[in-house]
Amino acid sequence: MQYRKLGTTGLDVSPIAIGAMTYGEPDRGHPVWSKGEEEARPLIKHALDAGINFFDTANMYSNGSSEEILGRALKDFANRDDVVIATKLRHPMRPGPNGKGLSRKAIMTEVDHSLERLGTDYIDLYQVHRNDHDTPLEETLEALSDLVKAGKVRYLGASSMFAWEFAKALNLQKQHGWARFVSMQDHYNLLAREEEREMIPLCLDEGVGTVIWSPLARGRLSRGWDDARSTARSESDGAYADLLYSPAEEESNHAIIDAVGEVAAAHGVSRATIALAWLHRQPVVTAPLVGANSTQQIDDAIASLAVELTDDEVTSLIAPYTPRYDFQGVSDEATMAAIRARVPGMALR
Repeated sequence: MQYRKLGTTGLDVSPIAIGAMTYGEPDRGHPVWSKGEEEARPLIKHALDAGINFFDTANMYSNGSSEEILGRALKDFANRDDVVIATKLRHPMRPGPNGKGLSRKAIMTEVDHSLERLGTDYIDLYQVHRNDHDTPLEETLEALSDLVKAGKVRYLGASSMFAWEFAKALNLQKQHGWARFVSMQDHYNLLAREEEREMIPLCLDEGVGTVIWSPLARGRLSRGWDDARSTARSESDGAYADLLYSPAEEESNHAIIDAVGEVAAAHGVSRATIALAWLHRQPVVTAPLVGANSTQQIDDAIASLAVELTDDEVTSLIAPYTPRYDFQGVSDEATMAAIRARVPGMALR
């Protein structure tokens, strides 16, 4: 495994990260598709044995069960100082006041809960799980910086938001001498490239590394067109699953998925391997998050590191793309609000 730096930091991470949302006791979150501890542990060990040292979770995943499972597995299978543990906070963890958000109180409370569930005394990368528009940004940033000074957190990261919001946060951190966001966990794949407009250029300019969520477009890029839209997760998520990939772009999506299949056949590898290989070509990408539910999926992700795509192959993969999220035909305000909340920062046409 060839490791790389996270952004402009000195932190070495594997170019494949394991997304632990897949792991969590089914009775605590996602009964249809999450893997309980007995199933998750062999997958985590397989990743470690392959040289992957980067693991990402969140306090909300399966109501804390993901952190617990990941923490116990890493304690049993790895040297704590050799692995990079990333987790996130913002979403509701309990009812009532101060049970969610990015206030100083919530941050100081949730970091301790995450540390306890993970069974560690420090978190390598602590990320805001979207913005909290009900809390002053300065309050959030200062509290996060205090966690770094206290030694509970090594680095800070952010996740999907508008580019102007991220630029504002980076400027405030520099202005006040607070610990800086070193990473952006962003939505980016062959079917969703809108972040190339603003966020990705901003991250390149600021030296911020990106950690990519949904790199396979909820699995659509790992299967042929006829099978691309039906998974246990998409069926359980209902209409929400389609908010990221508008039916208005089906012709474009179809062409891209077909191109992925053709390139995969030419290389003798899986479709997932090709989709991830394309991401590795992007200089802003530090590591895609792979929510693997089998050892084969981990192996396919690792195989992507050895694939060298030709310029012609890349052209075939990106040429069919059309801008996403055309809301001109959407009249349902609730759907509009849900899409905007889910994919902030996406330029609309």
